[in-house]
Amino acid sequence: MLRLSIDTKTVDRCHEIAENITSRVMEELSSLSTVAIERTVARFAGVDGVTPDGVPLPNVLVDHLAEKGKIHDGVAVHLANACLALGKTPVQVSRMIAGGETDISTLEWQGTEEVTRKAREMCRDSLDKIRARRAEREALLEELPVTQTPWLYVICATGNIHEDAVQGKMAAAQGADVIAVIRSTGQSLLDFVPHGLTTEGFGGTYATQANFRLMREALDEKSRKLGRYVRLVNYCSGLCMPEIAYIGAVERLDMMLNDAMYGILFRDINMERTFADQNFSRMINAYAGIIINTGEDNYLTTVDAFNAGPSVLASQFMNYHFAKKAGLRDEQIGLGHAFEIDPAIEDSLSYELAMALLVRQLFPDCPVKYMPPTVHKKGDIFSAHVLDSNFNLVSVLTGQTIHLVGMLTEAIHTPLVQDRYLSIKSAAYMRRAAQNLGHNLEIKRGGLLDTRAASILDDTLKLLREVNEKGLFAAITEGVFAGVKRLRTGGKGREGVFKKSRWYFNPVEEDLRAGLSDRSQAPGPIQD
Repeated sequence: MLRLSIDTKTVDRCHEIAENITSRVMEELSSLSTVAIERTVARFAGVDGVTPDGVPLPNVLVDHLAEKGKIHDGVAVHLANACLALGKTPVQVSRMIAGGETDISTLEWQGTEEVTRKAREMCRDSLDKIRARRAEREALLEELPVTQTPWLYVICATGNIHEDAVQGKMAAAQGADVIAVIRSTGQSLLDFVPHGLTTEGFGGTYATQANFRLMREALDEKSRKLGRYVRLVNYCSGLCMPEIAYIGAVERLDMMLNDAMYGILFRDINMERTFADQNFSRMINAYAGIIINTGEDNYLTTVDAFNAGPSVLASQFMNYHFAKKAGLRDEQIGLGHAFEIDPAIEDSLSYELAMALLVRQLFPDCPVKYMPPTVHKKGDIFSAHVLDSNFNLVSVLTGQTIHLVGMLTEAIHTPLVQDRYLSIKSAAYMRRAAQNLGHNLEIKRGGLLDTRAASILDDTLKLLREVNEKGLFAAITEGVFAGVKRLRTGGKGREGVFKKSRWYFNPVEEDLRAGLSDRSQAPGPIQD
């Protein structure tokens, strides 16, 4: 494979600094939890369904404890105590709260030992189910192996989940390896997870557990017909990161968009809320064997891609170390980048090749996700096809793992069927035609690619040092990433962050950490 001449000392130093930056963030946030984390614990305990007015029961339960000033202890202890005191199940207790039949903050305390035991017991079934779903995936990958890389990834998101299932199966038949159902516009800003099957959505389809289940069943059916496993993707960024991670885990999704800073930069969600939620959601993803996809490609759509290499790479280093802290293995950390340098620049293709190869070489065991050109696509269909073809070539040459197929009708999440067919066919052609080309070429030492990559890496080290000196919260406030400035005390969802009391207890986090630290207790790594 093509190899750049990289200064390993610089790489090691980047990792050391990124580790320090992320450790400081997690240490600062260790005393905090969020309403989304607590709603996720409620879901682990079996709280599901909605009120007659359509309010999700996890929201009812957590909002009740917040109103009574008891959320600081965590939802688990009060829910477990109520189950013991009332002789009810978690979902029955939640329905009683919704109907105004009880105030669980005033119930007689049943004893710390009994309550903590009950809290662990309530969440055990969900943990067991997630482990079983992960084992199912492993078995299916053995039975229906995926042998070619990069995996060809397409989006099918009509707004109607039933139509998505049809489109997803069609795309798989056309050659797609990964089907993403992008979320309806604005769902990331909803502080609840919609319930049930949905047939309306703008720019995408709502992420719900029922929708996940329907798509999983449809793609499993198609996988068996095709003789290869087709992966399913959705998004757990936004105000409900851990909740959507949970429903994705129990419905056996394979990938989830999960970036440490995306919600902060591009959705103006509070920093503390985002960093706390991403850590817990990634722990769930890690336990479930799900591959996360980070969002550095988004930076390249808001700033000049030629000059954004250092901020992209710095974010990748930090995303990597945030992910490792959550228990994710390298093979589950799908770092993102994109082919977005202005094609009018002389040697733009060489610069794209240098960046793609640099990312691939720095994170050799990560399933890097490579995004197609979008910013510089205009009305010229021939130019658009040329850009996509160059992107396809660079992707194969540099050994990318996850390849989002470029489309002529790029702005349409469900493009014209013939456009998607031709795009998949073109990407599959390049995957076949250039499969071993990179193994028969060498990078000229000191040449354009080498010097470009070295320059980006050196500037990344400088940027990481700057962020380390200021702290990540301050760096984001100053607009270091994507040119977007946010305040630590501002942003959406700030009111959902709270300080843990001395009695705070989260049995899910405790069990996840135990399971992730003892690898013998969890299924092995993802197999192809």
